[in-house]
Amino acid sequence: MALWKSELYCTAFNKSQLPPSAEPEIVFVGRSNVGKSTLINALLERKIAKVSAKPGKTRSINFYKINAGGLTFNLVDIPGYGYAARGFDERKSWWKLIDDYFNEGRNISYVVHLMDFRHGPLANDDELTAWLDELNMPRLVVFTKGDKISPGRRKGLYQQHMKMGIDSMLPPFITSGANDKEMDSLRCGIIDAMQEMSDLDKQEEIKIAKQEAKREAKAAKRAAIKSEQEQ
Repeated sequence: MALWKSELYCTAFNKSQLPPSAEPEIVFVGRSNVGKSTLINALLERKIAKVSAKPGKTRSINFYKINAGGLTFNLVDIPGYGYAARGFDERKSWWKLIDDYFNEGRNISYVVHLMDFRHGPLANDDELTAWLDELNMPRLVVFTKGDKISPGRRKGLYQQHMKMGIDSMLPPFITSGANDKEMDSLRCGIIDAMQEMSDLDKQEEIKIAKQEAKREAKAAKRAAIKSEQEQ
């Protein structure tokens, strides 16, 4: 697979700092301490996302321009959520920033929802999932910290998590943040999911165009009948 070229081009702390939305955006979200920055660095094969020593320290939305062999899109890194040490005002501020981002009419392809493989979906993950459902936002689930579980236990734990009703565009990936084979597989999955969403968008556009053409045809027919009656 082609090497992904990446560049951090915008950091936004509030709505006014959000950049224009042109290229498709793939949004990475996950609980604080889920290993999101580590995963992004492994995915992009460079230390571009800052790994904080203290969970929940990041407060900004970070935008990365990605060129994957000529295919361009933006990887959007959303601040981690659910860290217990945060106060009410901080959690409220987090939700406002995220709400502002998702309701800006941006060119969002889908969301990559990161979950700690050791725990599966927790209460905060369920809350986020319900909110994304309200937005009709498709998502791809990626498990992190797979290396913390012995190989012999992974299959059983994976099946256990799936029985909890996880909704994902593709079968959830298990990653450890340092395995090249896992990252290659995830890169392919991200591109496949984006292509799937693009195809669905085109199908929807064709459907809407056909419906509009039918409406115009009916309107023209009614106009023609009315004109004949008036003559």
